[in-house]
Amino acid sequence: MRLSARVDYALRAVAELALAASDAASEPTSRSPRPGNPLTAERIARAQEIPPKFLESILLQLRRGGIVHAQRGPEGGYWLARPAVEISLADVIRVIDGPLANVRGQRPEDLGYAGAAVALQEVWIALRASEREILELVTLADIAGGKLPDRVQELASDPRAWV
Repeated sequence: MRLSARVDYALRAVAELALAASDAASEPTSRSPRPGNPLTAERIARAQEIPPKFLESILLQLRRGGIVHAQRGPEGGYWLARPAVEISLADVIRVIDGPLANVRGQRPEDLGYAGAAVALQEVWIALRASEREILELVTLADIAGGKLPDRVQELASDPRAWV
């Protein structure tokens, strides 16, 4: 699996927003009508060492995709459009890069192989299902909270996963 810098930055940015939302939820004096205090793009860029101009275009894409909300002005910024527990990594990746797995820009089920390569289609479909299993299981709340689902921890604890 190959993730673009755009996806990596998007996931890091929304992790910051998820953390801000969880911090705000734990403050008993918080009167914000939004889930969490809005974070400026500048603050997110600084926290995650993301080029600010690149982040602005990513945040715009995330806003159009319904992952974040934005408000301009002195009290403006970005915040998650839904609770972090309801947004999976797959949701963010699909907004930024489209379908999780494709081959030459096509969905695996739309490919046509012949001869000795016929079985490749099933391999690509199984690969997509495996990616989907993990990326739909992990939410922004998991990332921001630093506690991944057991299945993910199990897979990551295998030394062969690291090479």
